[in-house]
Amino acid sequence: MSTPMESLIRLLDVVDALPDAVALRARSYELLRLPLGAAVVDVGCGAGRAAAELADRGARAIGVDPADEMLTLARHRWPEADFRAGHACALPLGDGEVAGYRADKVFHEIADAAEALAEARRVLAPGGRAVLTGQDWDGFLIDSDDPALTRTIVHARADLTTNPRAARRYRNLLLDAGFIDVEVKADLGVFTDTTMLPMLTGLAEAARVAGAITAGQEAAWTAEQTGRARSGRMFLAVPMFVVAGTLPAM
Repeated sequence: MSTPMESLIRLLDVVDALPDAVALRARSYELLRLPLGAAVVDVGCGAGRAAAELADRGARAIGVDPADEMLTLARHRWPEADFRAGHACALPLGDGEVAGYRADKVFHEIADAAEALAEARRVLAPGGRAVLTGQDWDGFLIDSDDPALTRTIVHARADLTTNPRAARRYRNLLLDAGFIDVEVKADLGVFTDTTMLPMLTGLAEAARVAGAITAGQEAAWTAEQTGRARSGRMFLAVPMFVVAGTLPAM
């Protein structure tokens, strides 16, 4: 049986390979506006794909993650890359060491976003760029025969997340941290087949474990969504936000 981390890695690999995800990562790289050879930190780097892609673009990329299993996998997949253990609120970097800061699907796991952005300011050189990307966990759109139950499931899963609505706050978080020229990009990922079915079934399982729905409700909702996915009638829309800002020059 797979461990939760192994299941997460498999799901992330599937999602990262989707054309929309590839395009979204590319957009985040472009928004960093890195000079050739500049240092950039990818916070919450996971299995290391973004750090490797940034290095391929000519950056000196540093991947940081708190999970030893993720770092082990990243170092195996990308042995030439620089991966370090660390947390968004305590980065293993010196003051002003990097020209770019990227955090993809990270801030919803951080209780104190202001503290994390204070750390981003510390490691960024004057004029450096920060780019935050991610989804709003309270904003999933799912077609279902039972809209009320679906709302309950989505909200219950969101409530299990440390900071589920962080993505809708990215712009104000950067402004509050003193970044300027803050710009917002939005994308909508739409899924209609079995690709994201494990995510949907995971939402229902989490809601049941939290006591928000019964086992019978979980089974019925999961069966409906499985049938929709297998017949190409599933509809899941996930709003994704990419927000970038500049640290003022000294």
